[in-house]
Amino acid sequence: MPLYEHVFLARQDVSNAQVEALTKEYTDLIEQGGGKVTKSEYWGVKSLAYKIKKSRKAHFSLLNIDAPPAAVAEMERRMGLSAEIIRFLTVKVDEHETEPSVMMRKGDRDERGERD
Repeated sequence: MPLYEHVFLARQDVSNAQVEALTKEYTDLIEQGGGKVTKSEYWGVKSLAYKIKKSRKAHFSLLNIDAPPAAVAEMERRMGLSAEIIRFLTVKVDEHETEPSVMMRKGDRDERGERD
């Protein structure tokens, strides 16, 4: 099955528990479609570069997905209908990263004193 990295942005006024519930809902949807979510990361509330649907900040979440294209298409369709999701992006990849994503490693880099 194809591998995907999927990032979605939820409105800032949604609670962390609601973001976790959304992640669980979409994970279950992928599993019903015959796939699986191999990794799920919550990146926190971050500022946006520009306003999206009148929001300046959003909750960011990453899902690594191993699923048939139909399951991913259904998940994207439901995200498009959701009032809580303001933006999402799915990218097909050759392989998933096994270590934490760059967004999660950023805190480690700051602790060591390294700067870009």
